[in-house]
Amino acid sequence: MEYIIIGLLSVTIILLIILVIKNKNNESVVDRIGRIETNVVKEIGDFKATFSHDINDDFNKMNDKIDHRLRLISDKVNERLDENFEKSNKTFTAVLERLSRIDEAQKKIDSLSNDIISLQGILTDKKTRGIFGEVNLEHIMANVFGANNKKIYQIQYPFDNNTIADCVLFAPEPLGTVAIDSKFPLENYQAMVNKGNTSSVRANAEKLFKADVKKHIDDISNKYIIPGVTSDQAIMFLPAEAIFAEINAYHSELLEYAYKKRVWITSPTTLISTLTTIQIIIKNMERDKYAKVIHNELLLLDNEFKRYKDRWDKLYRSIETVSKDVKDIHTTTDKITKRFNSISQVEMEELDNED
Repeated sequence: MEYIIIGLLSVTIILLIILVIKNKNNESVVDRIGRIETNVVKEIGDFKATFSHDINDDFNKMNDKIDHRLRLISDKVNERLDENFEKSNKTFTAVLERLSRIDEAQKKIDSLSNDIISLQGILTDKKTRGIFGEVNLEHIMANVFGANNKKIYQIQYPFDNNTIADCVLFAPEPLGTVAIDSKFPLENYQAMVNKGNTSSVRANAEKLFKADVKKHIDDISNKYIIPGVTSDQAIMFLPAEAIFAEINAYHSELLEYAYKKRVWITSPTTLISTLTTIQIIIKNMERDKYAKVIHNELLLLDNEFKRYKDRWDKLYRSIETVSKDVKDIHTTTDKITKRFNSISQVEMEELDNED
């Protein structure tokens, strides 16, 4: 601003000098120049004051706008920080919950690992394996047919040939009584599928495994297929799905051998399916039996209704005959009444004539 004022003063002074040079003897011109100079100085002063005031106003307005914008920015930043803090807090809380769940799952896995180790220890003994298979079989039977449903199955059922089957199913004819026995050939199976063993060890274990399965099939066929007592077939229950899958996938000759001996190999899943099918057959047969009873009762009711209809027809005819007789009696009564009335009128007329 100072440079602008100096520039204006310089221009004014130059103009005055020029006018003075041209009009040296003209005092009026000097006076005019003096007035002009005074006016110029005044106007420059006024301009400077106005300009300073305008600049201050503009600066204050700009400062107010900047403060307002800064407050808006600060509020927005605080709002974003609050939102981000809330989201971060929620995320942190969720992470803590996940970590607690993971910790619980880890505890359950540790417990399950201990249970598996305990189960492995149990399954290494033949006797405990047998008990495990029997308990598993009993649990399946109870789930399908209900607990202690002795009309359909019995656990540890003795036969007359001094053998005891783990379970006997009293299926309807033509299937009849079917023995179910639990077998668990585990040792040689584990050696056969163990990748850490050499090929020769695994091959030898495979032979022993097949021999074990065939022996179990022979035992069930010889003990629990009794002519005239049981059905001509029996069921071998394998409590392990893996052993059942191994036989079905890689040892079809064992299935053929079992088929010839009339012994059906099942796992927990396939046994449940088989028993469920038998349960449906039993229910359908029971329904058919009751349907026959209902049909016989309906036939008897039909005969009784026919007798009722005959008796009602006879009664109706009797009622109809009585009704006709009553009608005839009513007609006769009317005629007799009319006769009496006629006679009475004749007698009254005779008496009147005599008078």
